[in-house]
Amino acid sequence: MHKIYVNGTPVILTTPEVAAALVALPDKNKLVAPYINNKKMLKQYLDLLDKRRDIQQVVLHYPDVEQLWQDFQACFTVLEAAGGYVENTHHELLVFFRRGSWDMPKGKIDPGETPEAAAVREVQEETGLQNVHLGAFLRHTWHTYEQKGKRILKKTWWYRMNTTDTQVTPQKEEDIEEIRWVQPRIWLDSGAAVYRSIQDVIEAGIGN
Repeated sequence: MHKIYVNGTPVILTTPEVAAALVALPDKNKLVAPYINNKKMLKQYLDLLDKRRDIQQVVLHYPDVEQLWQDFQACFTVLEAAGGYVENTHHELLVFFRRGSWDMPKGKIDPGETPEAAAVREVQEETGLQNVHLGAFLRHTWHTYEQKGKRILKKTWWYRMNTTDTQVTPQKEEDIEEIRWVQPRIWLDSGAAVYRSIQDVIEAGIGN
């Protein structure tokens, strides 16, 4: 199964069996459809999600999920980024506020750079933390956006990290307004305005 956030809406690519279990009763806000092995169909769903923000979920199913996934990726220019699930010595999580939502440090992987190196660099640049220790790979997230008229599919590599530093400096050039250390479960349950892909990363961090 693959989950991609398109304008904040989860698009799930999976098998017919899993699709039936995920959405027992499709409705006008939860769409389920078989993939007919035609990329034009995928672009029609992407256009629909650009127009309608009331759709809560799209589930597309096909027996060969990897073929469906390859066809979906072919509708985009794929870029890669990396970021950090950063904890301090009190097991608090670093989050920051920018552009109307709470987020975690991440950024584009430079040519020749490994995801691990990019993740540490982005954390240091965006937060001012220096003593950042790389931990285990946590998960990937996928989300889409438009840039100069092109559809972009961004794959982000997320890693656990920890730090003993206490001083943080928001990177103003990246529009970061505020940095906080939070108890992740309590903070998520408080209803903070956070991207759904970031919620998925935090849930993975709590669960592992």
